[in-house]
Amino acid sequence: MYLARGAEAVIKLEGNIVVKERIPKNYRLQQIDERIRKERTRSEARLISEARRAGVPTPVIYDIQDFRIEMQYIDGRPLKYVMDEKMSKKIGQLVGRLHSSGIIHGDLTTSNMIFSNDRIYLIDFGLAYTDSSLEAQGVDVHVLFQTFESTHSGYEELIASFYQGYRDSFESADAVMERVKEIEKRGRYA
Repeated sequence: MYLARGAEAVIKLEGNIVVKERIPKNYRLQQIDERIRKERTRSEARLISEARRAGVPTPVIYDIQDFRIEMQYIDGRPLKYVMDEKMSKKIGQLVGRLHSSGIIHGDLTTSNMIFSNDRIYLIDFGLAYTDSSLEAQGVDVHVLFQTFESTHSGYEELIASFYQGYRDSFESADAVMERVKEIEKRGRYA
C-alpha cells in the first residue's frame, strides 16, 4: 500500500514495515543518479539513527539497501491534527536535542511529525544534514514557524511554547531565536 509519493521517493507499507525507495531521475546520467540516490539513502538512514541516539523519537531502521530504507511503522496521527501548546513545547525540546547533536532536519513541519502513544516522532529526514551553524538552525526553526502560521490557529502561542521547550534542551536557543528574527526580516524585504 502506498503511503506517499514525492519528487524524490515513494513510501510504501509492506506488512508492518515502511519502505522508502528513492526513484531514478531520468534527466541525470545513470551512474551519477545511482551514486546520488545511494548517498542520500545512506545519509538519511544515518541521520535518523543519530537523531534517535540523541533522544529524538524516530522510526527504527531495519535495513538499508542501495536506494531503499526499511523502517518501523509508527501507528499514530500526523501532529498537524492534534497540535496544541503542550505539543509545541515538546517539539521545542525535540528540536533542541536535534540541534544540540548538530542535525538539521531540513523540513520541520507538523506533517513530518507523528503523535503516537504520547510521544512525538520525527519522520522524513530526506532533506536532513549535519550543521551546527546559527544560520542553519535558524532556518530550520523558521520553516517550522511558517508551518505554525499557515496551518495552525493561535500560532503566536505555539511559537512561545516551542521557545520554552527549545530553551529547556538547547543552550544556544536564545541565539538561534535571534537569528530566526533576522531571517524573518530578510524574507519580508526580499
